[in-house]
Amino acid sequence: MVTKDLLRQVIYEQRELNEPLGVKRKIYNEQIEAPEVLVISGVRRCGKSVLMQQIKAGQIEQDYCLCFDDDRLLHFEVSDFQTMCDVFAEDFGIQKTFYLDEVQLIAGWERFADRLYNHHNKVFITGSNAYLLSRELGTLLTGRHLTQELWPMSFVEFMELKGEKWQKSDLYTTVGKARFVNLQSAYLHEGGFPQYLQTRNPRYLKELYNDIIYRDIVVRHKLSLDRQIREVAYYLASNFTHRFTYLSVARVTGIKSSETVQDYIRYLEEAYLVGVLTKYDYKVGEQLKSPKKIYFVDNGLVGQIGFSFSSNIGPKLENAVYIELRRREQEIFYYQDKWECDFVVRENTDIVKAYQVSVSLADSETSQREMKGLVSAMDAFGLIEGVIITMDESEELKLHDGRIIHVIPFYKWVCEENY
Repeated sequence: MVTKDLLRQVIYEQRELNEPLGVKRKIYNEQIEAPEVLVISGVRRCGKSVLMQQIKAGQIEQDYCLCFDDDRLLHFEVSDFQTMCDVFAEDFGIQKTFYLDEVQLIAGWERFADRLYNHHNKVFITGSNAYLLSRELGTLLTGRHLTQELWPMSFVEFMELKGEKWQKSDLYTTVGKARFVNLQSAYLHEGGFPQYLQTRNPRYLKELYNDIIYRDIVVRHKLSLDRQIREVAYYLASNFTHRFTYLSVARVTGIKSSETVQDYIRYLEEAYLVGVLTKYDYKVGEQLKSPKKIYFVDNGLVGQIGFSFSSNIGPKLENAVYIELRRREQEIFYYQDKWECDFVVRENTDIVKAYQVSVSLADSETSQREMKGLVSAMDAFGLIEGVIITMDESEELKLHDGRIIHVIPFYKWVCEENY
């Protein structure tokens, strides 16, 4: 239980922080204006709080705001929400818009959010744990909330943070393309965590990783030791974009049970640190039994976790495409028969797009392999177009039957979508 005086101290001191709003993050006005509770979820330090502040800055009512990731609120209980409302009303008058940052730290918060919704308040919420949010939202807020997953900065946001102005015509000029290639290389290595991009201090990413492991996984799931889950994360980061099975990871890490490995990877996924990609198959049972592929939330972060002999530009490009597809809220799988296609996109029950990722198609052996993988997916799902995403190659290839393969650089693929 907390007192009104303590709540006032926290509220007013948080109001004085006045952190810069930074680069404007992408969110649709329809979500902001809709009556449902808007939940902004994502990995730690990807910019959720900043996005909430950006939303708040555009609203008439801005005062009912509290961040619960504050050590002074460790003993905040569900009954204290009413005390918080009383303080808000006494100090700022009656308002109908609430901004609750990292509210998932308070057990029972979803009941309070439900009460606010029932009384026709607009509620904005942030959180850093996918499972916790989805489980609690599923109990009381079904049909009453919208979810916006936020990722580290996109390539377009990265360029804006770097102060790089561009227009669509730059994608087609020699000077413009050279600038995009250089920026793309930096983005693929540095990733998109805003504060790291401003400081370039590798220690920041290491401490962020430790926070995710300890606060979002070890403490939340009451693990007695963090050594095993760190070993799993290290192995996955050293082999990101590759296929794996829970049994193979158990053998490599020395963990006795593949079920334990499955739990650990689920914890990493719930904390938004990794994404697990499933093989597409019409039979759900086959999907579940097939090897998975692992991706990480950010290229800069994965570079601090895993081990590599090289720059890993191929996996980093593929990882960036994965993140971008997730950012676009696509339902994605990988496809494999004799050849593998990196990503296929499902809408409702149909596969509607296929993507292959390759640093370059200049080598004939590589080109044939990537083409065969993409065409196999196009054949399987009756697609008349496919896409190969490269570092800096652009071409349109026409197959003998008239189908088209678009070869496009990553920077162009991203920028044209966001222009």
